[in-house]
Amino acid sequence: MNWEGLNSYLKRENKHLLGWQAVTISLFITGYAGYYLCRSNLSVAMPFIISDMVRDGYEPDYAKVAMGTIASAGVLFYAIGKFISGGITDFLGGRVAFLTGMLGSVVFTILFALFGAVPIFTMAWMGNRLVQSMGWVAMVKISARWFSYSSYGTVMGIISLSWLVGDAASRAFMGWLLGMGVDWRGVFVVGAIILFGLFCVNYFLLKESPADIGEPEPASSPTNLFAEDGDSARPTDLLTLLRPFLRNRDFWFVCILSLGFTLLRETFNTWSPLYYTEAVGLNGADAASSSAYFPLLGAASVLIAGFASDRIGRGGRSLILFLGLISSAAGLLTLAWVDFGGSQVLPVAMVAAIAFVMIGPYSYLGGAMALDFGGKKGSATACGIIDGVGYLGGVLAGDTVARMSVAYGWDGAFGILASVAVLASIPALLMLLDEQRIVRRRLRRY
Repeated sequence: MNWEGLNSYLKRENKHLLGWQAVTISLFITGYAGYYLCRSNLSVAMPFIISDMVRDGYEPDYAKVAMGTIASAGVLFYAIGKFISGGITDFLGGRVAFLTGMLGSVVFTILFALFGAVPIFTMAWMGNRLVQSMGWVAMVKISARWFSYSSYGTVMGIISLSWLVGDAASRAFMGWLLGMGVDWRGVFVVGAIILFGLFCVNYFLLKESPADIGEPEPASSPTNLFAEDGDSARPTDLLTLLRPFLRNRDFWFVCILSLGFTLLRETFNTWSPLYYTEAVGLNGADAASSSAYFPLLGAASVLIAGFASDRIGRGGRSLILFLGLISSAAGLLTLAWVDFGGSQVLPVAMVAAIAFVMIGPYSYLGGAMALDFGGKKGSATACGIIDGVGYLGGVLAGDTVARMSVAYGWDGAFGILASVAVLASIPALLMLLDEQRIVRRRLRRY
């Protein structure tokens, strides 16, 4: 056999596959970042929309709660969409779902900008979040077919830059537009135009699997809940798809963790610009730009956490999840109890620090862990259920947090959220104790 020729062939084929893997990751990062131009826009524009409502005769507190209700309705429909889109994506494929979410978001964002009544705002925002629920589960499904399980943590950490750096860049860009005198409706329209351009790029370049370029698919994680059947890309029926998840205790622990993490993350995503204007004293444009530090520090966190998880394996993730939530609770209590002496820098820095300890562990849940549970067959469903349960908690980040801030001020709201972080850490602690017992049993055998 000509071993030299075979070696040359394998190197050539690996370069071909690696090149397309890099293209796929690049399309994910830019495409899903584009989603955030049509998602973070509500948070960034919130102070300006509320000002318009007050000029139109609404009471300030009513306008604030009304916008919180719209945000909560959007998160609820996002959660519902996660449950639905996960299964749909496993049956139909990730490429179709990813493109559908992009195009639908463009349409609903334009509708939101064209009309000014609260009922239209609500319907357009609910529709937007519903179709956007397809985006992340689609990327998880495609990733299960493009990448080896040994690199799930690193790959999903890199892909998570799409919703972190993308969120930060979107907020900074929209803050710049507002600072240049563009009104909030113009910000919505510009975001929709850019997302449509990214849709066109993904339509022509995004591939469902390496098979579309003549390359073999890597194997699924050997720990997936479908065993050897996890290498099959299409489930046969809904019951067979759902049964392994419903019977697994660790899977439900991860869902509970997602609920707590998502409530905390969505609170900062939704309300940090308004917190910066009301409690810190920043103007609207500076508040929008400063809100970008939360996802930006989160981006550094997911890269570190993703790289670490591939080195320490699944067993160490529960420890990182537990420490992340406890550290988040400490940061929230600092925001609630510490007098920053009128400083505008320290509160923004503390919010960024919370992002650093929280977002990395959070990224495990609907990323590497969903891939570990679901394999190629059910990764989108695993992600959809985990994120769906999480966003049911995220619903509270809109209306409920708005009411807490009105009733108790931002200090009181942060104190309550600190207790949420402590309670959410319990499932992570239980998973950690289980893993330690397994390790001790293995050591006794030897």
